[in-house]
Amino acid sequence: MASRDSEGRPEIPEGLLATLIQELEGEDAPFVKHLDKELGLKWLDEDESRLGFTRFELDHHELYRRRRLGAPPGPITIALNPILSDDGALFRHTLTHELLHAAGLLDHDGLHAEIVSRVAPAPKLRDSPVLMRLRERVLQELPEEQWICGKCGHTWERRRVTRPTRCPKCASRFEAK
Repeated sequence: MASRDSEGRPEIPEGLLATLIQELEGEDAPFVKHLDKELGLKWLDEDESRLGFTRFELDHHELYRRRRLGAPPGPITIALNPILSDDGALFRHTLTHELLHAAGLLDHDGLHAEIVSRVAPAPKLRDSPVLMRLRERVLQELPEEQWICGKCGHTWERRRVTRPTRCPKCASRFEAK
């Protein structure tokens, strides 16, 4: 479960920021030393489709200038989807991802992914109630509710978003009918 402050806003789990600062040591993360002063967290609206985002109040020209000069980035807001409050591991993973953006790692490159996976790895689908709900929603919106093997005619219920590679009955390569 995600922790909240006295006003109901999300809170950074204890030790997460310190771990992240340690991971970013020696990396090009110009705003990491300003996070404790400039960062604010809030919940997104209920109908928001994104899990989270990071917003800098200054425009990108000013941000790059401050990045070059080593100056503070100004106010930073991380907004998280309230559905994350039901899933501690996904909350931690998403927050870590957004904290890296707030620290100045703006690109989704290998370094970004590597640090997130070390500090707060994404939960497996079966361990995340939020991911399971999102998966169910996607499956319900897909046109096919079942798969039919083109070779043997076997029919089975669709449980995955991706197309199967083999028929579970005859084991031949899957060809849709």
